[in-house]
Parts: sequence; structure tokens; C-alpha cells
Amino acid sequence: MSTINTRYLGLELKSPIIAGSSNFTSKVESVVEAEAAGAGAVVLKSLFEEQIVSMAHSMASKESYPEADDYLQYYTRTNSVESYLDLVAGARRRVKIPVIASINCFSPQGWTDFAVEIEKAGASALEVNIFFMPTDKHQGSTESEAVYFKIIDNLKRKLQIPVSVKIGLRFSNLLNFVWQMHNHGAAGVVMFNRFYEPDFDIKNMNVVPASVLSNPSEQRYVLRWVGMVSSQDSPIDISASTGVFTGEDAIKYLLAGATTVQVCSALYKRGFKVITEINEALHKWMDGKEFRTIDDFRGKLNYRNIENPSLFERSQFMKHYSSYI
Repeated sequence: MSTINTRYLGLELKSPIIAGSSNFTSKVESVVEAEAAGAGAVVLKSLFEEQIVSMAHSMASKESYPEADDYLQYYTRTNSVESYLDLVAGARRRVKIPVIASINCFSPQGWTDFAVEIEKAGASALEVNIFFMPTDKHQGSTESEAVYFKIIDNLKRKLQIPVSVKIGLRFSNLLNFVWQMHNHGAAGVVMFNRFYEPDFDIKNMNVVPASVLSNPSEQRYVLRWVGMVSSQDSPIDISASTGVFTGEDAIKYLLAGATTVQVCSALYKRGFKVITEINEALHKWMDGKEFRTIDDFRGKLNYRNIENPSLFERSQFMKHYSSYI
């Protein structure tokens, strides 16, 4: 009989399937439900520094005194953070699976302030969402990436709990970037974050948000990079995220070398039962292939382990489609 327990960020997980950060992980009762469904861990809904600051500014009247504005900003920030700390502490009391906090900040001080309080509240680990839109044409890639490393350095100086970094896809050399993150102390990397993307409403002549939920077709670019990053010598843990709706989706990511697989969009469409279904499918597939543990097949199809690694490198269509001409 197969077992699907694994380790992620040094934590023991009963399943590699993680309930990703979403509205479904914003309440203690939901975290309890995720555990009952078989999640190996949960990533709590992110605490957004930008949202807190925006809320504080919206509460401040244009006619108010500076002291009143300062108080409102302090009150909003404090209460938002306190509510999040209550979520962390409450979830840890109610479940046995790891509770991973998540923060998304835009000021260097905000990262460390929030993180220290979150660790005190009992979080098992911290997932940080870091993204800075490059808007300065004079700033090179090395300068842009250095901002990420500085945040990781600051967090590691303050925290004892492991830190995982949720990143976007677009870096000049993703293999080097992940390797550098590990050298700076990141225990894990989540591949990949989903960002606000603009769309155009041509009827009303407006810029509007595009759909934020993923779909299975988006797995392809994640599979490529999980398969390549996992083949490197860096021992950083990889959590694959994007387009996970079925057991087959999760198995593909594990074969590519992912340590864990995060489910998010599927929760919005089918609820926590999808985690149970993925675990059952994973057991069934492993039993059929006679794999006893996840380690028996993890990374079996990554860049290093397949006969023709150029399949990961190929980026042009011509050679693939030439056989059809």
C-alpha cells in the first residue's frame, strides 16, 4: 500500500497536496475543513500590506488633522495585523497539519515587522509573495533581483521558522535566481505566483482585471521550470502552483520534481473535496505503478533524469511540427 507523506520546508506533511492561499484559507473553520479533506498543509490567505495602507488612507478624511490621519493608519494597520495573528494562532490550536502564513508587502520594513509577529503567533513557516514591477528602464536585472535577496536576508536574520518565496515566472535566468535565493536562506520556492493582469473592455473603453483563476493548460510552462529547477544541485524545496484540478495534474508536477503541489483555483470551483479526490487518485496511480512512496518517483521526468533533456530546452515549433508537413 502506498504512502503519500512527505517533507516540505523541514515540516512533516501527510500529503504533498497543500491548500494554497485563498479565501478558502482565511478562516479557522476552513483550515479545519482542509485538514479533514486530507491537505498536507495550508497556506493562509495573504496579509497584504498594500491593502492595509490603502484602507487606512481611505478612512482618513481630506479635512482631518495629520495626527488624526496617523492614528487612523495606525489603528487600521494594527487591527488588520491583529486579526491575521488571531487566524494564525487559532488555526494552530485547531489542526495538526502545518499552518503556513503568507504575507505580501511593498516596504522593506513591512516584511520584517509582519513576519516577526506572525512567528510569535505560532506559524509553522512563512510564505512571502515578492514582486516588483520593473518600471525603470535604467535598472538592470541584477539590481532588480537584489531587492528580493535583501528581503530574504532581512527575514532570515529575524526568524527561526523556514521561509519560502512565491515568485513570478519572468526572470532573466530563473535557474540562477532560485539558486541565489537558496544561498540567501530561502528554504523553498513556490512556482508560480499569479498576478493582476489587465484586460481591455472595448465596449466601455476601460481597462479591467483579467480572470484571476488558473486553468490546466497553464501547467505547461510550470512543468518546464519545475523540471529544470529540481534537476539542479540546490536542495531548495519546490511547491508547484498553477492549474491543479485533478490527481493527474498533481502527479505531473511531482514527476517534474516538485516537493509539494498547491491547489487554489480548484477550491473555488469544487471546494475542499478536490483535495480528497487528488489524494485518492495519487494513491491509486502509485499502487498501479508499484511506487511505495513519493520519493520513489519524484523528479523521475525532470531535466536531469530523462534521456533527451533537450525536450525541456526546445522553444521553437518548427522541429516539432515538421513531421506533420
